[in-house]
Amino acid sequence: MIFAAVTQDCMCEPECPNGAISMGSEIFEIEPDLCTECKGHYEKPTCQSVCPISKCIISDPDNVETEDQLLEKFVVIQGMA
Repeated sequence: MIFAAVTQDCMCEPECPNGAISMGSEIFEIEPDLCTECKGHYEKPTCQSVCPISKCIISDPDNVETEDQLLEKFVVIQGMA
């Protein structure tokens, strides 16, 4: 499931390997077109791994993707397609 928003001050922005995290109008947001949940990079989403605040990064039920879809997106983002 793609992550929708970072609800507090963000420490994970520089940790995202796809550059999917950026400052929105009021909070940091995660761009669904760039988020692969770190598939192709790491075992689990780095933003959740490094975030010291529990439940800071919330899932977006409107952007559910399969592991195959996330890996395909990774290939495209990395220019390997």
